[in-house]
Amino acid sequence: MEALAGINLEMGNDDTSSVHADKCLELLGKVDLKNSDEGSEVAIARAKAIKGLTELVQGNLESAEPFFQGFLDNKGCIGNAALSYGEFLHATRNFSLAKDIYQKVIQEVAKKKDFTDVHALAACNMASEEVLLAATCSLGQLEVHMGNFGNAEETLTTALNRAEQLFGSRHPKVGVVLTCMALMFQHKAKQEHSSSLLIQEGLYRRAIDLLKAPPLDLEVNRTMRSRMDIIALARGGYAETLCIQENRKPEGEKMKRWAEAAWRNRSLSLSEALKISDSSTRMPVVDARIVRAL
Repeated sequence: MEALAGINLEMGNDDTSSVHADKCLELLGKVDLKNSDEGSEVAIARAKAIKGLTELVQGNLESAEPFFQGFLDNKGCIGNAALSYGEFLHATRNFSLAKDIYQKVIQEVAKKKDFTDVHALAACNMASEEVLLAATCSLGQLEVHMGNFGNAEETLTTALNRAEQLFGSRHPKVGVVLTCMALMFQHKAKQEHSSSLLIQEGLYRRAIDLLKAPPLDLEVNRTMRSRMDIIALARGGYAETLCIQENRKPEGEKMKRWAEAAWRNRSLSLSEALKISDSSTRMPVVDARIVRAL
């Protein structure tokens, strides 16, 4: 059920993923918590976390919160469950605790690559290797949001290498990490009043290619679901780099309009997702497991 929910989230079938998450909770709701063992605790935590993740994807922070209550001291909060919890903390600006959770996930998953821990077994985009990649990518984004650009670049480079080793250099998930790297250089340039336009453009162009973005001349429609969050982020960020160049502004404006039409996040506008604001109570987080912007 967890894997089915995860795959449907990646495909953009949010209602279907929510149904699978509900079924998962329903099945595990029959477990006697008083007599439950460690395996039951892990399963229940994962069921709650996948439901919380479906709410996060739909921008329902308040609805997501109850599913993560008590996770800090929950022995079942490992792997996928811990990563989703970390992303919830990250999205709600609890940066310090989110960083601790991300680092814990990375350390624990890296130790259990031999699949000896039956509680960590998972399938599809919820598998341990995907969790390790996503946690590393999320940690890199968090470092960006905290203004630690040196750490961010190092961590995102690790995520990029991991994605290429896991999927090959032409896979869309490599494009996801490249999008995060491009955004990192863009935020760094803004904060430090520097310029890295060539680096940003190179990263955005490669990311958009790997994400298999539809042509700009193709009108956005509701059948376009898979990877559209990240494609919109990549094209929106690329549009910003073009718009500050006078001779390329028309190209940038066209790309910006396309990206805004493609953006589906219900809690953040595309412009909000592309900038880091100290006054914002909500931070964008790219989940590399499901290729979605939370």
